[in-house]
Amino acid sequence: MRLSNLTNQFLIAMPGLIDPNFYHTVTYICVHNEEGAMGIVINRPLDMALGDVLSQMDMTPRDKKVDQLPVYHGGPVQPDRGFVLHEPLSSWESSINVNDAVGVTTSRDILQAISEGGGPKESMVALGYAGWSAGQLEQEIMDNAWLSGPAEADVIFKTPCEKRWMTAASLLGVDMNRLSFDIGHA
Repeated sequence: MRLSNLTNQFLIAMPGLIDPNFYHTVTYICVHNEEGAMGIVINRPLDMALGDVLSQMDMTPRDKKVDQLPVYHGGPVQPDRGFVLHEPLSSWESSINVNDAVGVTTSRDILQAISEGGGPKESMVALGYAGWSAGQLEQEIMDNAWLSGPAEADVIFKTPCEKRWMTAASLLGVDMNRLSFDIGHA
């Protein structure tokens, strides 16, 4: 079973999804193809700031605001690896262009640019990612674990973290407070 391509879509956890890695999460899908899917959870801040990450990499931000930027738990896969969602696109050493404006970069050069005040206009740093093998995400959607819908950069970069789950669902016209936890099939 192959659903449409979910690249550049939000994956919104249904209220009944109790997996602690994904409870009430919004995941931005960066890649979805016949081999599986990869995304970054955008609403799980860690108890660390970007300054903590940069100092471990021997970088000192010029702007103290950069020091305080949140770092997110991007998912349970490779939680020690950094991923930067950003807008606009640029020529970083290791990037995937998700759409015409948003990319995900894993190379040190983007963090160096952010610390020096010359990075992308918008960015979000995450440790780890969410990954699904071929057909796994499609099955989870059929099992009513997820809603999928259009992604908006403002939800990723401008909406307060604690409002992203409800806001992403509202883009589909869904009020998560009104959904049932029961799973059923007609």
